[in-house]
Order: sequence, then C-alpha cells, then structure tokens
Amino acid sequence: MNNRKQGNDFEKLAADFLEKNGMQIIQMNFYCKMGEVDIIAKDGSYLVFVEVKYRKSASKGNAASAVTFPKMRKISRVADYYMYSHKYGGNTSVRFDVIAIEEGHLTHYKNAFEYIPVC
Repeated sequence: MNNRKQGNDFEKLAADFLEKNGMQIIQMNFYCKMGEVDIIAKDGSYLVFVEVKYRKSASKGNAASAVTFPKMRKISRVADYYMYSHKYGGNTSVRFDVIAIEEGHLTHYKNAFEYIPVC
C-alpha cells in the first residue's frame, strides 16, 4: 500500500471518529500554496483545523510529537488562507486539534496547539 493511500485511509478513520463525536466535517485535504490541512471541521461555534498523524509503532517517536513547531506554523498559515478565501470573519473561534493514531489506538488532542502568528 502506498503512503498517500494509507494516509487517506487514516484521515477517513479520523473524520469518522470526529463525526461520531458530534463534529461536522467541512473539508478533507484542503490544499493551498502555503500547505495542506488534513481535516477542517465545525465543533459547535469553533472552526477546527485537524492534523492527523499515524505511527505504526512508537519506535520512531509518538505520533503527536510529529506535529512540530514548523508544522504548526504551516497549519496556521493554511488556516489564515482558508478563513480569508472562505470569508470567515476575524471574530471566528478557531481551534487546532491533532489526532494521533498509533498501535491501533486513536487519541484526539483538542486544542493541541495555539495559533502561531506570522511575525
């Protein structure tokens, strides 16, 4: 199985989990010139940008720790562009979540990191 197909399968698993827990999936795999976000969802009044990370085992570090500062900054830039291009106002409540899938277990980290400003 190629990595992109496997990634899509785990992102679908994560999206199904979020829907079962009351979130509305708005878009999967949003791409722009700044990068990509795996899942964009609504959770009540929050617009949620979700990064999905998979690790077969913890031998190369846990999945959640793979969301590094540069990755957080990139997701923040993609969120800026998404909100601008879809006409969300500056008062929109935004949250950044991580779903870690490792060794058959899925863990949802709500508000996993704060928005990282441009400067």
